[in-house]
Amino acid sequence: MDHVESARKPVTPVGIVGAGIVGLAVARQLAGAGVPVVVFEKEQAVAAHQTGHNSGVVHAGIYYVPGSAKATLCRRGVGLLRAYCAERGLTYDERGKLVVARNEAETVKLRELERRSLANGVPDIRWLSGAELRELEPDVAGVAALLSPTTAIVDYPAITRSFGDDVISSGGELHLGTAVTGVRRMSDDRVDVDTPGRSFSLSRLVVCAGLQADLMAAAAGDEASPEIVPFRGEYLRLRPHARDRVRRLIYPVPDPRYPFLGVHLTPRVNGEADLGPNAVLALAREGYRRRDVSWDELSRLARSAAFRHLARQHWRTGVREIRGSLWRRAYLAEARSYLPWLEPGDVTSAPAGVRAQAVDRDGALVDDFRIHRVGPVTTVRNAPSPAATASMAIAEHIVAELKLPLGTER
Repeated sequence: MDHVESARKPVTPVGIVGAGIVGLAVARQLAGAGVPVVVFEKEQAVAAHQTGHNSGVVHAGIYYVPGSAKATLCRRGVGLLRAYCAERGLTYDERGKLVVARNEAETVKLRELERRSLANGVPDIRWLSGAELRELEPDVAGVAALLSPTTAIVDYPAITRSFGDDVISSGGELHLGTAVTGVRRMSDDRVDVDTPGRSFSLSRLVVCAGLQADLMAAAAGDEASPEIVPFRGEYLRLRPHARDRVRRLIYPVPDPRYPFLGVHLTPRVNGEADLGPNAVLALAREGYRRRDVSWDELSRLARSAAFRHLARQHWRTGVREIRGSLWRRAYLAEARSYLPWLEPGDVTSAPAGVRAQAVDRDGALVDDFRIHRVGPVTTVRNAPSPAATASMAIAEHIVAELKLPLGTER
């Protein structure tokens, strides 16, 4: 009996680096199971970077290769997130989404998205002719469209704050304004973490550091590819007179060469509506403005074989993105291909985000989620969209793979 009681006592905590939606979803999953958790966040608030700068979309699973981590975790995550928002009284607006083919050539790609949607179990997906599209959204132009009526919009920062509250109410620790300055793997069941104020001895460490993921992984001795290349995603916001012309989310058919979804129209839960994002190389890891330049980051990119391969393969696209960033009419031209009524006077600037895009050594843009483990350290190496949608499912997956020793649960 004494042995059993001893095994149930709290043991060395699990650490989480990063208080974005994925990091706090993992922390919440652990804390709710009785596992002692310590979360480290260098910013003074949760959801300070990618979580707080995205489009706020709950993706249904249209785009992802069937059987991929994105496909399976997105579909699982939608159900978990919808139920969580209902339980906590958080906004979950099933506004619906249209993916629009702007010409006959794009209908071939749209049929492939329809096939993926059905294979992934996206509910109520429907093919629309051009006439049916105009009947549903008269101000949207296209020759065909896919309708996903269950695609939703939410407030991801609010959800993340709620996750943080759950962690604390379950006895976990959330250390804001606390950067991790050192990581030392001591054994398969121990990792020591340094912060400016103190050091922590942990049984496991899960790195959900987004834009800093590869640097944090390297600090823990995990030199595996990929590395992070930051891309700034710039938005335009519809002015009040224009934002109610379209009710649903409107997306173009994406270029299959890239993991980006193109400039799209997204209503927000606060009543705003945004166009974007584009994808422009950021000159700092957290380069939300054009003038944000980090010489350390530029030096790293200059030394990076992965970035050189990427630049050689896609420089023409990069030039086009920069042109759209600098010239609003060029940016609007993309949106005008399906919203032909848009004029410069219909939009104003909106806050930008920065995407942590993982790139393999050969310059390939990593599309699927990628999670890597070395000893007691698990690193989320690539978690772009739909990571926010899938956050609770990603947390389930990571926690199941931690292989916590007997006695971790209270």
